[in-house]
Amino acid sequence: MTDTSPPVRAPLSPVRTRLSRGATVAVIAIAAVIATLLAGIALGSRDISPLEVVRILLHPDGQAYNSHVLWTERIPRTLLGIAVGAALGASGMIMQALTANPLADPGILGVEQGAAMFVVFGIMFLGVTDVSGYFWLALAGSALAASLVYLIGTRTDAGSSAVGLVLAGVALAAVMSSLITLLVVRDKEAFAHLRFWSVGQLTGRADVMDQIMPFVLCGLLLALPLGGTLNILGLGDDTARALGVRVERARLFSAAVAVLLCAAATAAVGPVAFVGLVAAHCARLLTGPDHRWSLPISMAVGAVLLTASDTAGRLILDHGEIQVGLMTAIVGTPFFVWLARRRDLVKM
Repeated sequence: MTDTSPPVRAPLSPVRTRLSRGATVAVIAIAAVIATLLAGIALGSRDISPLEVVRILLHPDGQAYNSHVLWTERIPRTLLGIAVGAALGASGMIMQALTANPLADPGILGVEQGAAMFVVFGIMFLGVTDVSGYFWLALAGSALAASLVYLIGTRTDAGSSAVGLVLAGVALAAVMSSLITLLVVRDKEAFAHLRFWSVGQLTGRADVMDQIMPFVLCGLLLALPLGGTLNILGLGDDTARALGVRVERARLFSAAVAVLLCAAATAAVGPVAFVGLVAAHCARLLTGPDHRWSLPISMAVGAVLLTASDTAGRLILDHGEIQVGLMTAIVGTPFFVWLARRRDLVKM
């Protein structure tokens, strides 16, 4: 008897399965970024309909009020939020990979506070007023804070290097935050200038786009090819050396990229915590441990998280808004506690 049943398809190989999953997640991530971008442009104290947004984008009219609001306020603000969120997401992913610490984040490890402290010093004692100046100060502060946290955190008796790094980062961030507060409250002019920036905000930052965007884009372009290197470093130093990787150079370059991204983000909008932490874990949940996929996806998740938090902060209050740094803290703090308990990294 002739067998007329349809031929059985061979199962997809693990590599093809990962590629298919990664491509699907990438498409969804791009769509989410676009949707968040449009929502950030359309929603606010004065909502603008989607059709009106499209009309203004296609046919700008400088005389119309809605057009003025979009082009001078919401579009720069939303684009800056996407860029900064992507930078923080990538920075968090790289830091977690380099330290093998699932709790690593530019804010938790004190890197953002180091950047913020140097910026405050520059404003008060050096007379720095432009964002490009903020960036170089933030870069120096981020590098110093990252070095101190690593040196202190890897030489503790906390039971694991992960806990040691977190404890060192939290302690250093607390010290630097106290110094910032002590300096700022003694100078009324500095306090007025920094009181919103110091908690992270996108309001009134449209003028920094041209100055900070080259640094952010440079950092993101340098970060994209690091996925394969981070995968190899995750196998251990001996294995990485056997595969031809110069481990010390690779770690130093990857850390420099993470610090660059953190410095650019902090110089632009101030310290914003938990974005890197949440974005990195969401990306791994969606794509798996392969950094060739999870690193770019963490950029998209960070962009969506920061921009959506900023949009929500504009809508919650009838008059005024909640700074984006406070909104991300509201989302990120419970996530941090849940993650620490689930990973058994903290004994309560």
